[in-house]
Amino acid sequence: MADKIRVTVWNEFRHEKSDSAVAKIYPDGIHGQIAKFLGANADIVTRTATLDEPEHGLTDEVLANTDVLTWWGHIAHREVRDDIVDKVQQRILNGMGLIVLHSGHYSKIFRRMMGTNCSLKWREARERERVWVVNPGHPIAKGLPESFVVPHCEMYGEFFDIPTPDDLVFISWYQGGEVFRSGVGYKRGKGKVFYFSPGHETFPIYYQPEIQTVITNAVRWVAPVCGPYTDLNNAPMVAAPEQFTVTD
Repeated sequence: MADKIRVTVWNEFRHEKSDSAVAKIYPDGIHGQIAKFLGANADIVTRTATLDEPEHGLTDEVLANTDVLTWWGHIAHREVRDDIVDKVQQRILNGMGLIVLHSGHYSKIFRRMMGTNCSLKWREARERERVWVVNPGHPIAKGLPESFVVPHCEMYGEFFDIPTPDDLVFISWYQGGEVFRSGVGYKRGKGKVFYFSPGHETFPIYYQPEIQTVITNAVRWVAPVCGPYTDLNNAPMVAAPEQFTVTD
């Protein structure tokens, strides 16, 4: 267990309860499907958390035992408590990885980590999306073809109001002609954040092998790096590591 990446798969879990079409596609919830394919990897162990659990399922104990947090939200962003967002933010700054999926671009935690509105253009028309790998040497692109198709999706289009990415891995094209920076990575404090857009709740996108490959690779990329420990919550005064003499 100590050698495994501990992933907490967070989901709003509202569509599956209120929309029978979504429940048919994801009978165990979107979080259940993501946890299932991630947990099939020998180096990953998963747990799930949802909005309506106490503390949204993100207690201090859960966060302390999470290396990577994946986030799926859509219709209830405002219901996420600000104090929970504060805790998640500090965990990321101290090294926990965050993967934000689809409509999570408008979540409190993603907007907090980006410092922008994170707004975009969108359209629901069951159109085709072609995802292009624009950084083939990036670890998240491992095992993928030059491009792949999502048969039916929700269109997300530019301008996407995010900071310039540290890593731009994917750009998507849609049948209506729009393009979108659909896979972007950031470094925040000691942690990393990756946003990946394909994943609308009314389509079985999280069953697609290429999508699963992207998210699995992303878990490994954003996982904490074991370096010297520094608690970024504090700014302590420290003694000099070596003796020196103050001179004028």
